Amino acid sequence: MNDNYSIVIQWSQKDNCFVASLPEWNNQNTHGESYEQALDKAQQVLAYLIKSSLSQGKSLPKARTFQIKSVAQ
Repeated sequence: MNDNYSIVIQWSQKDNCFVASLPEWNNQNTHGESYEQALDKAQQVLAYLIKSSLSQGKSLPKARTFQIKSVAQ
């Protein structure tokens, strides 16, 4: 698996679970009841997306670095 891809995990009040998104992969997402479960599922989805893309001869998306701005006061 490529550890250079981003995984964004946030709590969803609406869905009452943690939602994990993969920004470099058109924001594909998954979810989990815990942060750890959402991360584990996201890593599984990422591995599947990489394997699937490579087996179909598709190029992988470029890993990106995202700017994080602090909103703490």
